[in-house]
Amino acid sequence: MTLATEVKKLTESKPFYAVAGAGDFAIQKLREIPGRLEKLQSRRGDLGQTAKDLPTKAREYAAKAEGYAKDLPVKAKGYADTVTVRATELYDEFADRGRKVVGRVSGEAALELEDVSDAAKPPIAKPAPRKTTPRKPAGTKRP
Repeated sequence: MTLATEVKKLTESKPFYAVAGAGDFAIQKLREIPGRLEKLQSRRGDLGQTAKDLPTKAREYAAKAEGYAKDLPVKAKGYADTVTVRATELYDEFADRGRKVVGRVSGEAALELEDVSDAAKPPIAKPAPRKTTPRKPAGTKRP
């Protein structure tokens, strides 16, 4: 198969679109980081009060941990089933998102290529006017 055929086959696959969609989602989340950092920095003063309550809260959680340990096998199976369903949903969502991103980007790229193509066209040269020398009648010599 030719390279073009392989690339076309790849770009028409669901995994390709899922990766493109996941990448777009990651970029969206990375753009949200500065706002979240500002929010966390504004809450920094509240942490001092929370640190004082830490030993009491640790004892409460230790008491609850035993109960959680008993229920863990049953809950783990339920979580695994839920994760499987959610992973399938995410895969489909990322594939749909990727199709939109690839369609948008390929449309933009096509427009850019069109602009570059127009700019790269060499100007069409006009034929130079022919210099005609008057013909001398037959039998005369040229100097």
